[in-house]
Amino acid sequence: MRVLIVKVSALGDIIHALPALDYLHQVVPGIEIDWVVEEPFRQIVEGNPLISQVHLVRTKVWRKRPFAAQTWREIRALKETLVERDYDMVFDVQGNLKSGLICWLTGAAERLGFNRDAVRENLNLLFTTRQVPMRQLDYHVTEKYLRVISVPFGRDFRAMELASSITTSAEDDANAEALLATVSDGFVFLFHCGTSWQTKLWAPKRWVELGITVLDRFPDATILLSWGDQAERARCTEIARGIGPGARVIDRFPLKALTAILKKVDLVVAGDTGPVHIAAAVGTPTVSLYRVTDGKLTGPRGEGHVTIQSPLHCTKCKRKQCDKDEPCSESIKVDQVQAAVERLLCQGELNS
Repeated sequence: MRVLIVKVSALGDIIHALPALDYLHQVVPGIEIDWVVEEPFRQIVEGNPLISQVHLVRTKVWRKRPFAAQTWREIRALKETLVERDYDMVFDVQGNLKSGLICWLTGAAERLGFNRDAVRENLNLLFTTRQVPMRQLDYHVTEKYLRVISVPFGRDFRAMELASSITTSAEDDANAEALLATVSDGFVFLFHCGTSWQTKLWAPKRWVELGITVLDRFPDATILLSWGDQAERARCTEIARGIGPGARVIDRFPLKALTAILKKVDLVVAGDTGPVHIAAAVGTPTVSLYRVTDGKLTGPRGEGHVTIQSPLHCTKCKRKQCDKDEPCSESIKVDQVQAAVERLLCQGELNS
């Protein structure tokens, strides 16, 4: 059997869909699974031994240049490749117009996706042949993806242990080892203090307080601070300066190289952003902070992860701008985060 998963973006959502690979291989031994992904996120799925082929799309470029010859050449080439693969089933776990069109391009007779209550854009319904309803217990996004994918096989994913992984190269692993060889022998924490939304950020002074508290509790520890753009770098530099010795801003790394580092640190603290989801996917304990998004919906799951939600009544609002941004950014308290850090570290020591 050969199937296609259409999950093109964004970074965290792609990671949340990775358990589908393990599910399908357990249910149908020998299955071939292809994946369609936006080019900027290719490193999350490339090299994964559970994936046969990765198909790249550039929908943002195509929308900006809809009449360009190059756009049409790329779409035509994609269609030819997808049709040639002759899929038995296509799973659309994106649920919008672009993913629906990609499903349609495959020419597959069986194309499964979300029903009207769960789909992100109603036009998507025109391109799937079977719309799968969600159950009330399907709250987390991973459960929603697995519901769509599991329906044809009649095996409940909830009764299974499903793993996810992101493949890194030997070179990336060696470089991560070399980086960690330059720090002290104590715990190594990674703080990722930036996100793509202003309203997801935790107040810088809270990060500083947390860093000082962590180093006071674990004097031999090192805190690495990662960043994704120049604004985040400046923020990290300010926070590291406030924490003092023991805190260090690292270079910006490609996704695979950053993944290798995230595999090797002891614990990651971050907001609702890509690195925390990568860390969870590779088995590193995480503490993640949620203000405008819902940690129970999109946060890492399992015993090795703690999600902390803002206590404000308006939390989970999904607003990218808000006149209450400052009090909201300070609403998650340092002692909550520190308690979660210590609980996970203690749990890890007991399990080691």
